[in-house]
Amino acid sequence: MNCPFCQGEQSRVVDSRTVGDAIRRRRECEACQKRYSTLERLDRRMPQVVKKDGKRSAFDLDKVRSGFTIACRKRPVDPKDIDAALLRIEARIFAVGEPEISSQDVGRLVLEELRGMDNVAFLRFASVYLEFDAPEQFLELIQPLLTKKP
Repeated sequence: MNCPFCQGEQSRVVDSRTVGDAIRRRRECEACQKRYSTLERLDRRMPQVVKKDGKRSAFDLDKVRSGFTIACRKRPVDPKDIDAALLRIEARIFAVGEPEISSQDVGRLVLEELRGMDNVAFLRFASVYLEFDAPEQFLELIQPLLTKKP
């Protein structure tokens, strides 16, 4: 790591702290004595997501977050619960260890998390993800939720 001020190559660590899943290091350049911070994070190689049409794209947690946010809009869901669910999804995908994962599998993981969080958010996401063709399909999904006791 070169100093952002003088481009010096030598620095010493003044302070280290854990910040979530990363380490924040306060450094001091040995050449100019200025201090700067670095953030070290594990470089996870997430799998490629294979879409329905066969196209591949990098796994993007922000896309999953967007789907969660839309499903949970105007619902009593704590943003911390969404963040925790996203971390669980990311960990499960990473733990599989495969170079590719289907978008359907990602969608199933989201549905599992939403089912435990909020029934309305679950139904919102499911209605788009499962691509219902008829109202009867939607009714089949709702029926177990109606009979389930809180």
